[in-house]
Amino acid sequence: MRGREVFMQNLVAHGVRHIFGNPGTTENPLLDSLADYPSIDYVVHLHEGIAVGAASYYARATGLTGVVSLHAAPGLGNGIGMIYNALRANAPMVVTAGQQDTRMLRREPLLAHDLAAMAAPVTKWSTQVQCADEIDEVMRRAFKIANDPPCGPVFVSLPVDVMEQQTDNGPIAPGRLYREAAPDARALADACAMIKAAHTPVIVVGDEVARTGAIADLVRIAERIGAPVWLESLRGHVSFPGSHPHARASVPVDADKIRQTFANADLVLLVGGAFFEEHWFSPGSPFPKGARIVQIESSAQSLAYKHAVDLGIVAGMGAALRALDDTIVAEVDDAWRAAAKQRCTRLAAQKAQDKAACQARLEKAWARVPISISRAMNDVRKATPANALIVEEVITAKIDFEAAFQIDAPDQYLGGRGGGIGQALAGAIGASIGYPGRPILCVSGDGSAMYSITALWTAAHYNLPIVFVILANREYRVLKHNLDIYRQRFNTQSSKPYPQMDLAKPALGFVEMAAGAGVPGVRVSQPDEIAGAVEQAFEAGAPRLVEIAIESMR
Repeated sequence: MRGREVFMQNLVAHGVRHIFGNPGTTENPLLDSLADYPSIDYVVHLHEGIAVGAASYYARATGLTGVVSLHAAPGLGNGIGMIYNALRANAPMVVTAGQQDTRMLRREPLLAHDLAAMAAPVTKWSTQVQCADEIDEVMRRAFKIANDPPCGPVFVSLPVDVMEQQTDNGPIAPGRLYREAAPDARALADACAMIKAAHTPVIVVGDEVARTGAIADLVRIAERIGAPVWLESLRGHVSFPGSHPHARASVPVDADKIRQTFANADLVLLVGGAFFEEHWFSPGSPFPKGARIVQIESSAQSLAYKHAVDLGIVAGMGAALRALDDTIVAEVDDAWRAAAKQRCTRLAAQKAQDKAACQARLEKAWARVPISISRAMNDVRKATPANALIVEEVITAKIDFEAAFQIDAPDQYLGGRGGGIGQALAGAIGASIGYPGRPILCVSGDGSAMYSITALWTAAHYNLPIVFVILANREYRVLKHNLDIYRQRFNTQSSKPYPQMDLAKPALGFVEMAAGAGVPGVRVSQPDEIAGAVEQAFEAGAPRLVEIAIESMR
């Protein structure tokens, strides 16, 4: 059989149902094979970055491996930013790109480059298939590495002549790989001893808890020890219920402020994440002096990687948390339980105070025009169906978003990792493909939306039930915030304006852009119009856009 047949049959054997891509000439072997494999749908995008972003969110939404087909060197280059985001999000993906005929690569033909070298810095593994005989071996290894904890993208370069070569090495179906290790009993005993000795424990949780289905196990631990639960500064999933009395906010993005956040803690339990993703330099440790640090991870690679810990455990996340809880139950006495219960009571009171403060801020800004962010988030949430999956990229509106959308279930939310903007519109496509027919709310800032605006065409092309809510403040607001912080941190006091950070001249017309891509839209400028516009958009059961003019920093 030909190499391209081995490639396609390998996708079928691995359960692939969708290829996200942007077609090009060097991908003709794949494109010409699609008709022979009706179980695989090709989801077409107008830009390679959108294809990668969609595949990443598809993988994260479903737990399946996202497969992407990019076009040669320029196409791979267009997708690299989103591949980086997928790497930081631990999205299992196999990214491919068509390569020119190997018989003329030394002559540096059009579109050719060392694709494996281009992709290597942003993938777990990057390679080029040298002959058809190794296609099956390469693809089996690619799927395995993509799904080994911590998950992430891999890259495979597919030369057009290799895809047409004959081979006797047909595809071999993958076996079942059981990757979860049992927790070490000695480690559990040591962790329990540290927890028993703690008077003010805190928990910081990452995306791995949601990915491994261990949320209920973490909730049980938090309630057992009476600990507040903080989130990573950037989160891609809901790993702890937002409405739970122990749920706190995202941790800050510099070591000094993280240390202040945990100032009273004598034990910090890190569970399933990249601790920490800092944005500004501050000297010293992010942990308060004297606090004991315990970390639980699914992968040894993540354990004690950035900061020293007193105790680290590598095991299946749910199994480790359940076993730790069982150990605590067996070891603690009534006095310890009473102290933990008092901590729980204080956390519930703090949660109520926080909710009241958010309500007060909302009421103060209720009728303001331009529309306040808090009012916009409140009314969008009220108009969003309970079964909707929310794809969010609001950045500077994050506090108000989290106050309005206290999301409890992991299948209700997807957020961006990596820090590169433009993920939400692309990600909403992948989320919708992963959950056919389910309503999707995609909420994005206007600056972020412009990075991936062509995703609207794909939504219209496949008639996906996505409501795109664009918060239009006509500026790169996060950059203005960061410039203020920079000036303060580096003592560069300035009354200068914000350079190149406004998007008002000319004003971006998202309703008009959406119409050009086949998506009907409406522009909202008055607070009382928000809920009705969003409700009508969802009622359509098809792609719709709502542009909300919100307050700016100008």
